[in-house]
Amino acid sequence: MIAVLLVTACGKQSSGSGAGEDQVKEVSIGLVAPITGNRAQYGKSFSNAAQMAIDDYNAKNPNVKVKLVKADSKDDPKEGANIAQKFADDDAIRAVVGDFSSTTSMAGSPIYQRSGLVQLSPTASHPDFTKTGDFIFRNVDTQEIEGGFVADYAKELGYSKAAVIYIQNDWGLSAKDSFEKKFKENGGDIVSSLNFNPDTKDFNNILIKIREQNPDVIYLGSPYTESALIAKQSRTLGLNVPVIGTGILYSKEFIELGGTAVEGAHTSSYFFPEDPRPAVKTFADAYKQKFNDEPDMFAALAYDSVNMILAVIEQGATDRKGIRDGLAGLKDFAGVTGKTAFDENRNVNKELTKLEVKDGTFILYKKE
Repeated sequence: MIAVLLVTACGKQSSGSGAGEDQVKEVSIGLVAPITGNRAQYGKSFSNAAQMAIDDYNAKNPNVKVKLVKADSKDDPKEGANIAQKFADDDAIRAVVGDFSSTTSMAGSPIYQRSGLVQLSPTASHPDFTKTGDFIFRNVDTQEIEGGFVADYAKELGYSKAAVIYIQNDWGLSAKDSFEKKFKENGGDIVSSLNFNPDTKDFNNILIKIREQNPDVIYLGSPYTESALIAKQSRTLGLNVPVIGTGILYSKEFIELGGTAVEGAHTSSYFFPEDPRPAVKTFADAYKQKFNDEPDMFAALAYDSVNMILAVIEQGATDRKGIRDGLAGLKDFAGVTGKTAFDENRNVNKELTKLEVKDGTFILYKKE
C-alpha cells in the first residue's frame, strides 16, 4: 500500500515580536522502482540512495520536511502505470523519481504528463522516453549515445566481429540498434543479432547459433541477471569469447552470478566509487557507512536525481509546476555523476567511464 502524506502547515510562534508564523511545509517525493523481483538490486540501489538524499536534506532544512513515498513496480509496465495513477491522484506527491527500465518508465509517462507531475527517471535511456511531454525528465544519456560509446569501446579493444543478444523490450531494442549502428560505422561486422523474452533462463539455442558465427565479442543488451546466465552458458558450450555491454551490467550481482565466466567483461558507467573527486568519496563513504555496501552507478544516478529535485525545493518551489520549471532551468548541478543540466528536451549529456571486470571486481579500464 502506498502511504499518503497530507501537506500541512504547522504554525510555530516566532521568537521575535510574535507577529507572523514560520511555516513548516511537508512535501512528498514518490519513488517507483523494482523493489522485488528479478530487478530488485537496481531498486535497492534507487531506494537506498533516495532515502539517504532525503535524510540529509531534512537534517539541514527545518522549513520543509520531505518524505519519500516508495512503490514497488517489480519492473512490470502494468504495475508502473498503476503506480503512476496512484501517485498522480495523491496531491501530496510533488515529483516522482523512477522507474528503472525504459519500458516500465514509459508505461507511466503519459499519466504523469496528463497530471502535470514530474517524472525524473535516473536510468530510462530509450530515445523516446522524454518525448511524452514537458514533465518527463531523465538523468542519463539516451541509448543512442551510450550504445555508440560502447561500440567505440569495442573498437578500441580490437573487436571486429560482434554477436548481439538483447532482451525483447523497448530498452533492449534501442540498446541493440544503437550499438549495431555505431559498430558498423566503425567498420565492424554484426555476425548475429538475436533476442529473448524477459525472464528467459535457458539461452543455449541462441548461443549455439552464435557459436557457428565465430564472433570475437558478444554485446549484451540485457540486465545483469540474464547477462550473467548468458556468459556462464556460453562457456559451457565452449563459446569462450568476451562480453561487453552498457552500464546495466555494472552491478556486483553480475559478477556474483557470472563468476569466472564474466572475467574480462567490459562495460560503460556514469559513476565509479574510486573516482578521486571529493564529492564522490564523500557520497561513497556515507553510503557504505549507512548501508554496509558500496554504491553502484544506479545508486549514484538516483541520488543525484533526488538531490536535483531537492535543490529546486530548497529554492522555494514546492508545487508540481514549480518543480518542473525549476528542473528545466537547472544549470550545472554538481552531482556525484558529474555536472548536470537539462536541454530543451529534458535530456542530459554526461561523461561516461570505461570499466572492466578483473580478478572478480570492477576496475577502471586502462589501455595497455
